[in-house]
Amino acid sequence: MPSSPEDITESADPLHSLVLHATDNGVCWITLNRPEAMNAVTWEQRERVIGLLAEASADPAVRAVVLTATGRGFCAGADLRGAPATGERVPGDVARTIRLGAQRLIAAVLDCEKPVVAAVNGTAAGIGAHLAFACDLVLAAESAKFIEVFVRRGLVPDGGGAYLLPRLIGPQRAKELMFFGDSLPATEAERLGLVNRVVPEGELTETARAWAQRLAEGPTRAIALTKQLVNASMDADRATAFAAEAMAQEINMTTQDANEGVASFVERRVPKYRGV
Repeated sequence: MPSSPEDITESADPLHSLVLHATDNGVCWITLNRPEAMNAVTWEQRERVIGLLAEASADPAVRAVVLTATGRGFCAGADLRGAPATGERVPGDVARTIRLGAQRLIAAVLDCEKPVVAAVNGTAAGIGAHLAFACDLVLAAESAKFIEVFVRRGLVPDGGGAYLLPRLIGPQRAKELMFFGDSLPATEAERLGLVNRVVPEGELTETARAWAQRLAEGPTRAIALTKQLVNASMDADRATAFAAEAMAQEINMTTQDANEGVASFVERRVPKYRGV
């Protein structure tokens, strides 16, 4: 495992150097690497992150994901300068662009079958904030801050912000952040429940590694099903949620890890999960 995101070996492909990728001990590290642009994400970077998350879902060797960045910024939002040229805009273009762009990125995190830990090293603004909030667990450096920057530019939030924030902190707090666009320090984000833990800058990578390693050593399918249940519960009535829970139990009890968990309890020993 690299000692820090910056230590991940870069590919000869220029795009691969802008989104670093490494897998070690069952943990996939995805690192935005445009520190000079505060990691504002380009169209190409977005597509690579989506692809890497899909690969992590399908790869049995990957059992947890860490999403982080280099430099002082986690992600300053979308960098539209690298988007493909579209010519003259016609009705429907904007909605299509959002659907196929920012919303696909956030959905890729929410739908990833492995738990995703955000290690927020600096400013997370706009889609960058939503990228962090979509993760299953959020760690933040003390200097990190979150900004719903859209209102400052006369824009409506995209990337699922109006979906994520009310579910995380309630509609009133969500409106406050989105109406004013004020910078939210990491400690305040933790108090509101947007961040799980705030740590000193020098401890962020180590804490993310420790959390991800614990997840990677856990029952992978049970965690995936739990993630699916929790994410779906916010949009489901009780009957639907209970039916989904029963089906998840049915599926999980066919896994080797479930059998190992029960056997280890009976035999009074530490379970050894294999992720299957």
